[in-house]
Amino acid sequence: MAKRLTTFSKLLITFLILAAIFFGFKWLVGNTGLGELVEQAKGNEGVKTEATKGGNTTTSTTAEGTAEEKTTIFGKKSNTNASKAKGSDDDNTLKVQLVSWGGYAPGLYFNEGAAANERSRYLKEYGFKVDFKLENDLINALDAWLAGEYDVIVQTADAFPLYTAPDDINAVNPRAFMQVDWSRGGDAIIVKRGINTINDLKGKKIVVAVPSPAQTLLITSLEAAGLKYSDVEVIKTTDNLKAAELFRSDEVDAAVVWSPDDILATRDVAGSKILLTTMDQTHVIADIMLAKQDVIDSKRDMINKFYEGWMKGVAEIKMPANEEKAAKYLAELNGVSVDDAKGMMSVVHWTSHGDNMNFFGLNPKYKGQKGNDLYGKMAKEFVKTGDAEKVAPSWRSVIYTGAVQNAESALTSSKYGAEKSKVFTAPTAADKKSTPVATKPVSINFSTGQYQLTENAKTIIDLQFADVAKAFAGMKVRIEGNTDNVGSLQSNVALSQKRAQAVADYLRTTYSMDGNRFVIVGNGPNKPVKGCETNATADCQAKNRRTDFQLIPAG
Repeated sequence: MAKRLTTFSKLLITFLILAAIFFGFKWLVGNTGLGELVEQAKGNEGVKTEATKGGNTTTSTTAEGTAEEKTTIFGKKSNTNASKAKGSDDDNTLKVQLVSWGGYAPGLYFNEGAAANERSRYLKEYGFKVDFKLENDLINALDAWLAGEYDVIVQTADAFPLYTAPDDINAVNPRAFMQVDWSRGGDAIIVKRGINTINDLKGKKIVVAVPSPAQTLLITSLEAAGLKYSDVEVIKTTDNLKAAELFRSDEVDAAVVWSPDDILATRDVAGSKILLTTMDQTHVIADIMLAKQDVIDSKRDMINKFYEGWMKGVAEIKMPANEEKAAKYLAELNGVSVDDAKGMMSVVHWTSHGDNMNFFGLNPKYKGQKGNDLYGKMAKEFVKTGDAEKVAPSWRSVIYTGAVQNAESALTSSKYGAEKSKVFTAPTAADKKSTPVATKPVSINFSTGQYQLTENAKTIIDLQFADVAKAFAGMKVRIEGNTDNVGSLQSNVALSQKRAQAVADYLRTTYSMDGNRFVIVGNGPNKPVKGCETNATADCQAKNRRTDFQLIPAG
């Protein structure tokens, strides 16, 4: 009768067999042509990219070892020839790049964490996996996306023209398909002692990460004060962290930074303060997600359901228990505490399905800030500032609205509705005297003794102030009417007040703004332009017949 092998004997025999296979294969690789075949296969794996941070050149080679053509974006080099690579290796997994930002909590919540996993509701409800990866270097992310390592990447609507303007990047047809959030306190302008308004920034040195959403925040803020980008001295830096550090030196007067550096930097510099944040300028920095057209074509249902699941996450994490779970996953992704993750989440407004309908221009009744407004504006501004060689293609040609439209039948509950406009308290006596954050004089012509707006006057309001009012949706607007000194003081004061009210009524009815948002002041001839106090000339009289738009805190 044969003896049964002991457990030890079985393990020993297994080990000897595996060892024989390993050393046999190693001998074949080292002593036959098989080794050359293995090395050749390694060389043909595809594009290999090495990227260094801090603005150094990115180098890339193809399987043939030839250098690839590069394009400059965000002051760095980007491999654009890698765009021929296809999407994710796993056809049932959507690979998504994220940065350290609280806006991405809804997706992490719905996915039950960052990594693709069996608990994910994307898998349970829609049958595919989502794999989120943290990559804060946007150039590395762009290269990886072009090489097919990501299906979806993140950006902001205002910076999106930098992806669509270059011909070689635009060749892969990038398409924005979802708005993730609005920054609400996550970005700020901080200033040194003596600077109390945006108007005071004229001629000052301001450190800004260029090009970036920080640049957009500065440009739109200057416009609210009737200033241009060229009216300040921009000190360029590569990122917002360096901007905050430079603010601590004596070299600059102001900086555009991210939270919490607005708080930390102003603590370190005596007499400095936060001038404004995106809690004031509520509709200027919008995070979006984008994908190549070929990925949308090949994974259309996944892209559509990815959006739908994210919107469910936005609605659900408004409940405290779900918000706690979202904070836990956000903390794990970023390597921070749950409390810090909650802080990251507190400075954003997660955009709902209704908000996306508005943002992509699918709601004809919506009169507020849209993606097209931000994208189109900065497409032109980046050419003026020298950050883009040409104006980017139109917004309509670089978006995919199928995901938003496809979700209409599934997201019908009111919990998926758009954010409601801010409700303002009735104007007070204090509102008439409070220090404005910015003042923008606009010449609106009225017929003598009249206060009705002409069509030309309406056009001037549309072009010179409507965008400011939409961007600074969290602030009150004080409208001050002014006249020359022709006629009695009493009649001029009354007339100037009626003219200011006519302007407010136009903004209220045309752009669906809360009437309580407007503070009406009639100065008559009592606030003449400096140098024109006597109204001695026709030119001075014309300058004094003006309307001042002032942004003031909502209280």
